[in-house]
Amino acid sequence: MNSNPAFSRNAAFRPGQVSRSELEAMYGPNASKTPVAAKDDAATLEQAYDMPAATPGQTGRMTVEDTIIKTILAFAVLIGGAYIGWTFASFPVMIVGLVGGLVLGLVNTFKKVPSPGLIIAYAVLQGLFVGAISMVFNSMWDGIVTQAVIGTLGVIGVTLFLFLSGRFRSSARMTKVVTVAMVGYLVYQVVNMILMATGVTGDAQFGLSSANIMGIPLGLIIGVVVVFLAAYSLVLDFESIKLGAERGVPAVYAWQGAFGILVTVVWLYLEILRMIAIFRGND
Repeated sequence: MNSNPAFSRNAAFRPGQVSRSELEAMYGPNASKTPVAAKDDAATLEQAYDMPAATPGQTGRMTVEDTIIKTILAFAVLIGGAYIGWTFASFPVMIVGLVGGLVLGLVNTFKKVPSPGLIIAYAVLQGLFVGAISMVFNSMWDGIVTQAVIGTLGVIGVTLFLFLSGRFRSSARMTKVVTVAMVGYLVYQVVNMILMATGVTGDAQFGLSSANIMGIPLGLIIGVVVVFLAAYSLVLDFESIKLGAERGVPAVYAWQGAFGILVTVVWLYLEILRMIAIFRGND
């Protein structure tokens, strides 16, 4: 199961857990045919009318190509929002982006049918937060945003290459380990923020993450692990999108795929930004 709730809460993207009759019940009688059945019907029509078979996109089904287009559009909107957040960086802008993005993130996660408008709105708000917090970090460590962007693109590029070449695949056991690790990391972050807010960690800039283990900041060690978790989550996202396309779910679910990728990549960028800040702050 995908650890990204954008996919894991939707039965259409969960391997081995949806029957053909269940898909029919979820998507209606016109969506009950599997891609294999649709292919057979198209072949029959081609023989009868000597016409080319319809593509998944023409029949209103989700495709990997359409998901890529939706993902690019969502990221374009996020970058636009980030530009605004960077230009007008302030605490209120950051809070609006953070809280608004969190609320819409939960709404989009729990919605049974994806809403393109809400996903675009999420991209705008998340962009505001990313842009504002990036400006804050860059004012403290000049050039850190460029380093974080390059690092993020590098991780995505390597992960995508390994996935397409078949060298990086998920497994049930590893997915369970990654899920537990992600929950553990979330608990760690919450505890760390509470300790920082109450002054328990003193003047340590990153709280517990500033602590040194054999001369290496704890935040760097955790950061490397988290980057792997995010990369593995990307692989799960890719597999979920591929599964949804193979099942022939409605085209609107391409937006769910875009939303899932957006969530993972933003998380990856923020973690790399934090990791570089800890490294540079320890110089």
